[in-house]
Amino acid sequence: MAKKTAKKSDGWFKGNWKYIKWFWITFGVGIFTFLMLFVLASWGAFGEMPTFEELENPKTNLATEVISIDGKVIGKYAYENRTPVLYKDLPENLVKALISTEDQRYYSHSGIDARGTLRATAFLGTRGGASTITQQLSKLLFTGERNKGFAGRVKQKIKEWVISIRLERQYTKEELIAMYLNKMDFYFNAVGIQSASNIYFQKEPKDLLQEESAVLVAMLKNPRQYNPVREISMKKSLGRRNQVFVQMYENGYLTEKEKDSFQKIPMKTSFSPQSHDEGMATYFRQYLRGFVSNWSRDNKKPDGSFYNIDRDGLKIYTTIDSKMQAYAEEAMKEHMPRLQAEFFHQNTPKRNPKAPFYDIEQPDINRIMEGAIQRSERWKKMKKEGIAENEIRASFKRKTEMRVFSWKGDIDTVMTPLDSIRYYKHFLQTGVMSMQPQTGHVKVWVGGINFKHFKYDAVKQQKRQVGSTFKPFVYATAIDQLKLSPCQEYPNVQITIPANKYGNPEPWTPKNVGDKYGDMMTLTKGLATSTNTITAKLMDMVGPRQVANLARRSGIKSEVLPVPSIALGTPDVSLFEMVGAYGMFANEGIYVKPVMVTRIEDKYGSVLYEFTPETRDVLSRESAYATVRLLEGVTKGGSGARLRHSYNKNRADYKEVVTGYPYQFDNPIAGKTGTTQSHSDGWFMGMVPNLVTGVWVGAEDRAARFASINYGQGGSMALPIWALYMKKCYADKDLNVSKGEFKKPERMNINLDCTKKETDSIPVPKEVKEAEDLFGRP
Repeated sequence: MAKKTAKKSDGWFKGNWKYIKWFWITFGVGIFTFLMLFVLASWGAFGEMPTFEELENPKTNLATEVISIDGKVIGKYAYENRTPVLYKDLPENLVKALISTEDQRYYSHSGIDARGTLRATAFLGTRGGASTITQQLSKLLFTGERNKGFAGRVKQKIKEWVISIRLERQYTKEELIAMYLNKMDFYFNAVGIQSASNIYFQKEPKDLLQEESAVLVAMLKNPRQYNPVREISMKKSLGRRNQVFVQMYENGYLTEKEKDSFQKIPMKTSFSPQSHDEGMATYFRQYLRGFVSNWSRDNKKPDGSFYNIDRDGLKIYTTIDSKMQAYAEEAMKEHMPRLQAEFFHQNTPKRNPKAPFYDIEQPDINRIMEGAIQRSERWKKMKKEGIAENEIRASFKRKTEMRVFSWKGDIDTVMTPLDSIRYYKHFLQTGVMSMQPQTGHVKVWVGGINFKHFKYDAVKQQKRQVGSTFKPFVYATAIDQLKLSPCQEYPNVQITIPANKYGNPEPWTPKNVGDKYGDMMTLTKGLATSTNTITAKLMDMVGPRQVANLARRSGIKSEVLPVPSIALGTPDVSLFEMVGAYGMFANEGIYVKPVMVTRIEDKYGSVLYEFTPETRDVLSRESAYATVRLLEGVTKGGSGARLRHSYNKNRADYKEVVTGYPYQFDNPIAGKTGTTQSHSDGWFMGMVPNLVTGVWVGAEDRAARFASINYGQGGSMALPIWALYMKKCYADKDLNVSKGEFKKPERMNINLDCTKKETDSIPVPKEVKEAEDLFGRP
């Protein structure tokens, strides 16, 4: 029987041998072909493959971070908004959620999940894909976008497998997880887990809660389709997040009770988008981009190429204080909407048919509008596209849908581009800069009201007439050159500096505001009340060239012509220059050049740049201190007196004054208001011993202004921002903003002991009291 069976079996093999042979040949060829595909892929037959060096250092665009003096990241420059984190900085709940959802056998395979691949092949992907975390990383790093067509997808998949195996040999499992999460794009400019944590939850990755980690892991499948902040995808995001909890439960990372509990938690985010137009210190960050670009031209990489601020992952350590910057921006946003409301009120078509312009004729208005048209993005874009000029001009008169700025939020509206230009001409702008005079460290930089809509920087880019804020340079020159005392008296009478005495072509006879003359006046009172005749007298005594030289040595690089009229602040100077120059007074006559960047590091932590302080002696300590005392008089009475909680307690209206002034500072403050011709610009420069702050407010065009000086003066336009900002700084005890006295020189040869306290008799200016009703009260 056994013989028969054997013979039968032999017969079957002989009869089917050719089929068996071809089966094994086909199988062998298949295996060989499959292996050769891997070999060919590794040789680059299906497209360029990464080298060993590239695997060691994958090319990744890294965001450059802007870091404040208190260690906060206040902004980034990025082609991709990515800041890498190490595995040790990832929370355990995030890693468990990732593995449970994306690659359950992550720790048991070597880059390719055989079981997953067979399952995906057998069920054509209907029961889940087969891509491991390592394969997904290889696609993100090296194989790019998905190829079209069956053959293309096969080639890509083979390349992914080859690269995945190489990656597994090159890196630890932990490193691969960190690389994957650092590379993943979470939408809304959130590239990498660090950016995603900050943008969606305003947290660092290590601080993510379990339910927050699950939201981010849920997004890995499709960041747009499962996005938690897009209204259209919120429901899907919640469902996908809850599925992550199911996966964690099935993999033993959560108990059933924990899973059910987490699924009941409402999905909450704290969305904070990061872009060049949004966030903190936007104008400063724009200036900083230019600074780094200029620095890079002279400091190339070892290979001779330029540093790329958007790709090289630099760390820029700045002097900006994130708290103080926030307080300054808050103060600006508190005051400017109220000021703007009054400006709109005064510039309705009924009250001002030429609104927002005053005292100019229609041809001048046309010239202003024409300049704005040709500076607009619409004009530049259409010109670049070769569109005929008559068609471009016609487009400015056609109504179109647009979103425009308002203090209550952007407004969707329909208007012509020409009308939108006129609309924006109504808006008042502001600049705020704060600096530590002893170090030159710039703590605050607010260049405008909204960077998204108004790009022009009012701190460094813009130059405007400085008005009476220039007068301290005249007083300081007189004190330093002539050894005058703040107690020195001069008659308050008009004087005329004749033509050609100092190169001026015509006689110069300045007037006082309100044409008030007659009494004797000390230098203290003259500066406190900003009396033009006293300033003109001093200018005639020392000459404009000496004053211009002092301004130049104090850091003012803008042109200051040596003519008598500079005494009243006719030069156009930037806020940046003015703050640096006033810092010289607070720093005992020593000018310290403002500094914004302390050092720059590359992505490895190597220091590429460190700043070197620039200083020079400008005034004697005695002269600088005497000038500061004069400026203290401004805030005790006169144009800066509204900062105080009181004037003379013997005055009949003392109670009214106290209740009308909300700021109530009682510490030493040196300062000066400034109001320019036709009240187009309002300034306030304020100093305490360790902080100098300047504020400017005005419209883009000087002809756009308030109707009268009641509102169009430094005390109403700019001073309130300074006061609100300083209130916030003093409330934060960690900042250590000084409330003490300015440092007095050990030897003081200038008499400061005036027997008559001039500030006791200085009345509250009528214009200040009138404007206080709108801007002075909370």
